[in-house]
Parts: sequence; C-alpha cells; structure tokens
Amino acid sequence: MASDAVGLLRRVPLFAGLGDEMLAGLAARLRRRTFRRGTMIFHKDQAGDALHIIESGRVRFFLPAEAGDELTIEVAGPGEVFGELALLDGQPRSASAEALDDTVTQVLGREEFQTYLTASPELAAALIGLLSTRLRHVTDYAESLAFLDVHARVARALLELAGRYGVRGDGITIDLDLTQTDLATMVGATRERVNRALAAFREQGLVELRGRQIVLRDPDRLRQRIY
Repeated sequence: MASDAVGLLRRVPLFAGLGDEMLAGLAARLRRRTFRRGTMIFHKDQAGDALHIIESGRVRFFLPAEAGDELTIEVAGPGEVFGELALLDGQPRSASAEALDDTVTQVLGREEFQTYLTASPELAAALIGLLSTRLRHVTDYAESLAFLDVHARVARALLELAGRYGVRGDGITIDLDLTQTDLATMVGATRERVNRALAAFREQGLVELRGRQIVLRDPDRLRQRIY
C-alpha cells in the first residue's frame, strides 16, 4: 500500500526531511522486491541502476576475492538504504550484496531518484550526510585492518554489532545468526584466529557464546581491549 511505503520513507534518514507531497510521489515510484535468505541481490562490478530501501531483513555487503575469500564491509537492516553510489556516478556496483535473512526491499530507479534529487535541496543535503557517514565507516574500517591486532578487531566488530543489533537482557545479545566464519570475514582474519580471540574473551568473562549468538557480558572491559 502507498501509505505503508510513505511510512517506510519517513523512517529512512535519507528521506525523512521531505514534505508529504514529495514522499507520496516517491512512494508511488517504489517497486517491492523479496529475496530469500542467501540470495545474491547484486554482484560487485555489476551494472547498478537502483537504490534499495530495506523494509525487513538484513543485507551483507562484501568484497569477493578470486581465491574464494570474502571481506564483509557492512551489514544493513530495516530502514537503511544501499546502492546509492551507482545512482550518482553510473559506475558498476562497488561491492556484492547478499540477503542474510529473508529480506524485502523497496527499489527506486536511477532516473526517478535523480529527478527528485535535482528538485529537493533537503534530499541533496541528506545524501551528502549519508555519503559522509559511509566515508567515515570505510576510514575506520581501514584503520582497524591496518593498525589493530585480531583480538582488537574482533572486539571492535562485536561492539559495533551490539550497538546496532544488540538486545539487552542478560547481557547484550547480538541479534544476528552469526557464525565464526561470518565474523572472520568482517575482521579480515582466519576463522581459527577469530576462534582463539573469542575463546580468550570468554575465559575473561567478556562474552558468552550461545550457538550462533554472541552475548556481550562486559562491554566496557571489551572496549578496553581495542586500545
């Protein structure tokens, strides 16, 4: 329904500052897509002509290597957008995107997006803010890979995931179906080295492992492990 699409746009920082008329116009141009868990939404270097808004589910963005290795650079959830770079420069996708869960997105084509971007200073300002956030994330990520050891990188990744997907209760449970292999792709390390880092954190009372769920027991002490 159009009202549902407008409600979704209002929850997205990129579009939240737009007026009712513009939001309604954008909502009328959205196309709904569904992806089963594990489905590739697009591949790196694939032509890109659409912006995705996540309605439900989560999406992983990663860089594939010829040897089969992967480097996960981001995980996004409901209310977040992806694919905006291809709309601006017309270049191929800069990373691959995979549905981590059963996922629903609302898709806005490049021509429609460019039309509204030209007509709305508010949308242009919000887009600059989004791109600035992306740049800061990439800078922090590069710094982590270059200067932190594996234990520190794992600690940093866990705290970031807990901040975005944490459920408070008996500790902070990261609400992701996360394997140690998945975590290894996020920190640029082997599964064995990540396993050793998690075992050390568990012995120190910093985390608890419950199958594929990770519970942060002492986030403050875990944060001290980064530095």
